[in-house]
Amino acid sequence: MSTQKTEIIRRTTVPQITARKNGEPIVSLTSYHAHTAAIVDKHADFILVGDSLGMVMHGMDSTVGVPLDLMIMHGKAVVRGTQRALIVVDMPFGTYEESPQIAFRNAAKIMKETQCQAVKLEGGARMAETIKFLSERGIPVMAHIGLTPQSSNTMGGFKTQGRDEDTWAAHEADAKAVSEAGAFAIVLEGMVEPLAAKITKQIDIPTIGIGASAECDGQILVLEDMLGLSPWTPKFVKVYGDLGNQIEKAVAAYAEDVRDRSFPTDAQTYK
Repeated sequence: MSTQKTEIIRRTTVPQITARKNGEPIVSLTSYHAHTAAIVDKHADFILVGDSLGMVMHGMDSTVGVPLDLMIMHGKAVVRGTQRALIVVDMPFGTYEESPQIAFRNAAKIMKETQCQAVKLEGGARMAETIKFLSERGIPVMAHIGLTPQSSNTMGGFKTQGRDEDTWAAHEADAKAVSEAGAFAIVLEGMVEPLAAKITKQIDIPTIGIGASAECDGQILVLEDMLGLSPWTPKFVKVYGDLGNQIEKAVAAYAEDVRDRSFPTDAQTYK
C-alpha cells in the first residue's frame, strides 16, 4: 500500500491576513486573468481583482465605467487560476454607495459567482455603516482610503493625499471608522509617508500601501505597472520587468518572419 501523502493546499484566510498586523509584511498584487494569477499565487498573500482592470485591460480612462459583470468575469478567472492566495474583488463604482442593502446584494453576487473570499470598497467614514452591515452578514470587507480612484472626478484627478497637514484629521477619522466598522484590512493609496505611518500605528487592522511608503503593514501594486506593461508609470511604482519592450520585439520578429516566409518552417509544419 502506498504511503505517499497528497499535500492539501489551503487558501490564506481573512483572519490570517488580519493577524499579520505589525508582523511579517503582507505581499499583494493585482491580477485579472487565470494565467498571471497562477504565477502571482505562488508568492502573494492576497490577490486583488481590482477595478483598475478597466484601464489596464480594457483601455478605459478611469475606473468609473467598470460594470459589475466585468468584475465578476475577471474574478472567476483569477479564482480558477489560483490555490493559495486570498482573493479579493473590487466592488465597482455605483454598486455599493446607494445603501447597505444594495451593497450587500451586489457583494453577495460577487462572492457567490466568483467564489472569492472578500470584497473591497472605497470610502472612509461615509462607508462605515455599509462595511458594518456587510461584515455582520458574512462578507469580509477590505476598505480603501486616501486617493480613491472612483472619486477622481470629485477629487480633481489622481492627487497625492496628506500634503496639507490640515487634512490629516479627516484621513485618520476615515481609517478609525472603517476599522471599528469591521473591515479586516485597509488600503492606503497615494498618501504621504508621515500620515500613512500615523494611521498604521493608530488602527488595529493591517494597512496595505500603494504609494503610501514602507510604513504600512503590507504593499500592493498593479501587476502591469511593475512589469513595465503600462504606458505611464506612477512615482510609487518600482518596475521589476520590461515586458512591454520584450513583447514588442517578439511581435516585430514574428511579423518579419511571416513577411519574408521564414515562418513557419518544417519544424512547425505537419507532414
